[in-house]
Amino acid sequence: MNKHTREQMKRAFIFIILFLITSTSLFAQKTISGIVTDEDGLPLVNATIINKDKTCHSATKVNGSFAISLKQIPDTLTVSYAGFKPQSYSVFQNSPLNLVLMSHISTLNEVVIKSKKIDKQLIKIDLDKTPVNTAQDLLRKVPGLFIAQHAGGGKAEQIFLRGFDNDHGTDIAINADDMPVNMPSHAHGQGYSDLHFLIPETVQNIDFGKGSYYADKGDFNTSGYVDFHTYDSISSSYIKTEIGNYNTARIMGMANLLKGNSQKQNAYLAGEYNYTDGPFDVKQDFKRLNLFGKYNQKIGDKGQLKFEASCFSSGWNASGQIPERAVSEGMVSRFGSIDPTEGGNTHRVNVLASYIYKPSETETFKTSFYYINYLFNLYSNFTFYLVHPDKGDEINQYDNREVYGTNNTYTNHFTFDRFHLNLVSGFGGRFDDIHDLALSYVTARYTLNERMAWGSAKEANANAYFSADLSTGKWRLNAGLRADWFYFYYFDKMQPDLASSSYNKARISPKLSVFYNASDAVTLYLKSGLGFHSNDVRDVVLQDGKNILPYSAGVDLGCVLKPAKGLILQPIVWNTYLNSEFVWNGDSYGVSDAGATRRYGADFSMRYQVLPFLYLDSDLNWAVPRVVSAPKGNNYVELAPTFTSTGGIGLQFQNGFYSNLRYRYMHNRPANQDGSIMAQGYFVNDFISGYQAKKWGVNVQIQNLFNTKWNEAMFAQETRLKGETNRVEELTFTPGTPFLLKIGLAYKF
Repeated sequence: MNKHTREQMKRAFIFIILFLITSTSLFAQKTISGIVTDEDGLPLVNATIINKDKTCHSATKVNGSFAISLKQIPDTLTVSYAGFKPQSYSVFQNSPLNLVLMSHISTLNEVVIKSKKIDKQLIKIDLDKTPVNTAQDLLRKVPGLFIAQHAGGGKAEQIFLRGFDNDHGTDIAINADDMPVNMPSHAHGQGYSDLHFLIPETVQNIDFGKGSYYADKGDFNTSGYVDFHTYDSISSSYIKTEIGNYNTARIMGMANLLKGNSQKQNAYLAGEYNYTDGPFDVKQDFKRLNLFGKYNQKIGDKGQLKFEASCFSSGWNASGQIPERAVSEGMVSRFGSIDPTEGGNTHRVNVLASYIYKPSETETFKTSFYYINYLFNLYSNFTFYLVHPDKGDEINQYDNREVYGTNNTYTNHFTFDRFHLNLVSGFGGRFDDIHDLALSYVTARYTLNERMAWGSAKEANANAYFSADLSTGKWRLNAGLRADWFYFYYFDKMQPDLASSSYNKARISPKLSVFYNASDAVTLYLKSGLGFHSNDVRDVVLQDGKNILPYSAGVDLGCVLKPAKGLILQPIVWNTYLNSEFVWNGDSYGVSDAGATRRYGADFSMRYQVLPFLYLDSDLNWAVPRVVSAPKGNNYVELAPTFTSTGGIGLQFQNGFYSNLRYRYMHNRPANQDGSIMAQGYFVNDFISGYQAKKWGVNVQIQNLFNTKWNEAMFAQETRLKGETNRVEELTFTPGTPFLLKIGLAYKF
């Protein structure tokens, strides 16, 4: 770390510490506090509270609590939350409030565009309108985000967002209940993010943001971030089962363990089992078991303690991607396999403990500690017989690690005359103790031909951040500063006599956003900030500590419009510069640097509640990704999306019947840097229809309603097939799911 960087770090940390010490006495304040719950007494997170003249607003925190500053009393507060009927409450004195909302079909009329939580409100409505069955499908709820599976259902999906091919998570930060999902220096790619440990029915809220404009987000927050929050408690127990073609079956259950004690303590367990053979000629034999448990206990009037634990285990066979010529020449079908021994298994255990303390009506302190035990074992064959004409090119990637971490935040709200100030400070740390990182050349999984790389690593990240959100009148300013420090250590087990290598690096990331509430129907904003993603520890060592934390810089200019009742529009233009584009080369165990890249584009989102039972939504996303230093015509970013769109039409009736027709569209995009090989686009429809009674429900789900022929994952790859003398570079692909019908039944008790 050079002297200048150390001085920057020192100033940033001193500033944050001094602020924490002195902030409580900066401003006088008068506030109304309370808690918002549903009819069963369960807290509602991110409910919106706004006063009568709409000059003051707030949102509930993780325990349903809120604090709002009012200019005068008496006043009237309106509380709204997706899926519940808005309620108005008269306030006559400064005393705590217990506000209860009644559930009902959610509509866009409840959404307040002035709210800081508008994206959370909209995605909550989307969740209510369209159920999902896999944790990775939850990612599709983020407008403009696409995923692609290409290894039998057991691997993390590829993620595409804002002109980024994020691979499995290199440029998008993903978290679940304060625990990171991304795995740095992973055996199968930097930032690898496998969400399959999450049971979708346990997810209550999704928080997301595009760009790198958020002080509490660090590593991998380049194209954006996604946070998942599970229910703290459930009102009833239930069981769900689904069956479908290709021997597809799923059973899921949730049990309320302390029914009737929800005010002081609650606990529940959830479990899920999945199995499918898939449509492939070689049966996938995919099986996954998930378990999840959560316990909450109130500590006095000001504290809350939370524990949660989860584990999952899965195994599968994968047909892998196949070259186009193998299909056109009749060697295999579209759902065939060149190497039928591909596949793998993976396991993950999570343990999380959190404590939330409210020392006053405006202050909240939260601390959490987590532990992760992780194993990944993957068999792949990308090139078939290119390197080893006799035995084939199958490789084994192996990752075994433990992760320890903590996150701590302190928030405080102040009112001074006409100004409202919300301050957030935080610090955290993460330590990855990677016992084994290995790449081996194998045959049929179990014959080890050559160990190509094998080592252990230790990687640490310490961080601190501060953000201030100041609002006055129609204006709101959000400024933030983040400091990160990384330590990298690698030991080569194949050359134990060589000295091990270690490096460290720091990064300062400022953020600034401005919002203008022109009216109840128009909000304008400008967001800007620096972000970064870390490099793989093996590449850090290989480059002698160079290019460890390449930065990104971005800006968003957009608005939120409510031109008519029930209609919300969000047009945005954006620009992102990335100092260094990493490309993971899995079969050669390394990272290549494509150089600096620039992306610009536009997003447009529409949500329209046409009638109380009729809901329309659509997202359009356009991007121009380019390599900065490459000449025109040879400067395409491989596989980066250029135009995508998702949307649908939903029907939801008071009598319990519902239907939803969805579409997703991916345009053609270059698969290599000169665009000579193109990844073909697709347009696919899904459908769900069902009936939900008070105690039971039934539904029919159809993936790929019109049985469209499409490719889910595509790569430009040099390959050689058995008997060929020359290598061929062309498109290899994994076919998308054909028509898949599933029937589901659910019962509450």
